[in-house]
Amino acid sequence: MTARWSGSWATAPGPADTAPAATVDVLVPTVDRPAELATTLAGLASQTDVDLRLVLSDQSRLGRAADEPAVAAMLRVLRAQGREVVVLAHPERRGLAEHRQFLLEHATTPAVLFLDDDVWLEPGSVGRMLDALRSLGCGFVGSAVQGLSYLDDRRPHETAVFERWDGPVVPEEVRRGTPAFDRWSLHNAANPTHLAAELDVEPGGWVPYRVAWVGACVLYDREALETVGGFGFWPTLPPEHAGEDVVAQWRVMERFGGAGILPSGAVHLESPTTVTDRRVEAHDVVFGRGEVIPR
Repeated sequence: MTARWSGSWATAPGPADTAPAATVDVLVPTVDRPAELATTLAGLASQTDVDLRLVLSDQSRLGRAADEPAVAAMLRVLRAQGREVVVLAHPERRGLAEHRQFLLEHATTPAVLFLDDDVWLEPGSVGRMLDALRSLGCGFVGSAVQGLSYLDDRRPHETAVFERWDGPVVPEEVRRGTPAFDRWSLHNAANPTHLAAELDVEPGGWVPYRVAWVGACVLYDREALETVGGFGFWPTLPPEHAGEDVVAQWRVMERFGGAGILPSGAVHLESPTTVTDRRVEAHDVVFGRGEVIPR
């Protein structure tokens, strides 16, 4: 079973509705973004072809996210579909890396999708990512978020570094100053949308490509992520930092490889960021550039 359809929501689950163990835990950190979170959950509810479990960790200070009407409605939909929904309060803020590690410690499935609370997913997106992760046999697969307000803003100078993975995805090292680092520009604005159009992929298909990292929507092989320590490096960082996902992905890439896939069904909602202090980049601290600020 995947998601129960709406004609069954009011009936007691029968033997045919008994869900197998989820194959993907969707790990969503949130803070004071009820409208964006509701949109993100609506996208998850459309992933009807994958057995998924939601783990939502709330650091909101303006009221519990799950009490907001739109959020509560989407949580009810997910539960009516037969999904397991876990809502956790995590009020003490120790930074993005610690929050992600907290979520990872509540994961139980073989694959974990770290999904930010301002991303809408096209139906079928999680299924494509899971298919790619299994087919490629690498440590993570990412769907880069795209800003559709930039559809008319083509940036060939930023997409010129695009390179498909032809053959197996193999481990590689990415660091600031290496040619691989320059791939960061691939995910600006609507670049993933424009690249996908040039590839002309059949509906439901996907093309793997080389990345520097992928933000906001990344599906990991949980064992691979935990093998490299997950986000357990968080005590080395001040609470105000950015780039924690870069550290985790670089470590996974070095051992197991990682890839982006196109088309990306992930749409950035383009709301103002909640990470306003970006003076400390986690990868600069962990990999040797930058100072560790005492906690």
